[in-house]
Amino acid sequence: MSSAIVNRQTFDEVMVPNYSPAAFIPVSGKGSRLWDQDGNEYIDFASGIAVTSLGHLHPELTRVLHEQVDRLWHLSNTFTNEPALRLARRLTESTFAERVFFSNSGAEANEAALKLARRYAFDHFGAEKTKPEKTKIVSCKQSFHGRTLFTVSVGGQPKYTEGFAPLPGDLDHIEFNDLAAAEAAIDANTCAVIVEPVQGEGGVLPATPEYLKKLRELCDRHGALLIFDEVQIGVGRAGTLFAYMGYGVTPDILTSAKALGNGFPVGAMLTTKKVAASFVVGTHGSTYGGNPLACAVADKVIELVNTPEVLDGVKRRHDLIVEGLARINETHRAFRDVRGAGLLIGAELTGELAGKSKDFVNVGAKHGLVILVAGPNVVRFAPSLVIPEDDLQEGLERFEAVVAEVLAAQSV
Repeated sequence: MSSAIVNRQTFDEVMVPNYSPAAFIPVSGKGSRLWDQDGNEYIDFASGIAVTSLGHLHPELTRVLHEQVDRLWHLSNTFTNEPALRLARRLTESTFAERVFFSNSGAEANEAALKLARRYAFDHFGAEKTKPEKTKIVSCKQSFHGRTLFTVSVGGQPKYTEGFAPLPGDLDHIEFNDLAAAEAAIDANTCAVIVEPVQGEGGVLPATPEYLKKLRELCDRHGALLIFDEVQIGVGRAGTLFAYMGYGVTPDILTSAKALGNGFPVGAMLTTKKVAASFVVGTHGSTYGGNPLACAVADKVIELVNTPEVLDGVKRRHDLIVEGLARINETHRAFRDVRGAGLLIGAELTGELAGKSKDFVNVGAKHGLVILVAGPNVVRFAPSLVIPEDDLQEGLERFEAVVAEVLAAQSV
């Protein structure tokens, strides 16, 4: 049975139908190129949804993973391990953080952050202290923080919570980038505010510096913790190691995943010594969090990404994509806006193409291009941070052909 032929139809026969994957199955990759079962080649402008930020089959990452495979795969958390300690040391030396918790995913990192925020409020304000009701979590509409029941409830997109009630309570969703809404919602009962510096799934919308500074100010005023969800924009994608560094606003807690392992599942929650003290022994855990294989890879990822060469290259590639999309738009008038940060870029479609973003993905596959959507009206680009510029230009040429075909079909 293990040698049986598998294809796209096999998915419909054996998998839970919560995904609708592409008609082709990639079987190998190198750099920013993919090949499917039939040998067709694709330029990858998606990076596994901002995950393989150093490309496929990066030789340094392959090497360290092979070395760790031959040493140690797993330990329970009754032990620590060297790769986890090295990664934690590298993260604390490179960021505001003093303490790190490892998980398997971004959802788990956010779950840990939200639990820690409520526990911190309980320790400092509740339990016969000054504010036992300090449990409110404020987040933004159109945000996305994961698929656990807690994180999907905190995320501000009702389509992801439909049918899963009753949901966790004491959550308040406000408009993104709305200073007045933040002022009205964040109060003495707020234990935490969670925000994506750049909303990914919500349409590739960057926060304004004024908005993040206002959130920091309001959290300080009301004794709330500020959480930055950098699961998608972190680890170099913004052109800085983490996006908060470019904004000049420091959170109390930061979450990371996706690119942290370049495809090997790993997540991390970064925080200060004072805040971390509320997670005493037994309050939270993760069987696989801090896995030696994952941490060995992630340590090398941070080492490779956190260099002027890579981070400056992100900014240069950002300009190339934006300029390329502008040239395409001069001819085709398909986008009403192009926005984002670093190598997370969204092209919002014009009115006549509204709701058609998935068409671009499907037609892209025909032209050997892998792209993403960010809702029904935005085409999302998240290529490798080190994608060769020749691949970038060729990918833009293929995308122009995609735009032309989608527009031609629209006019029929």
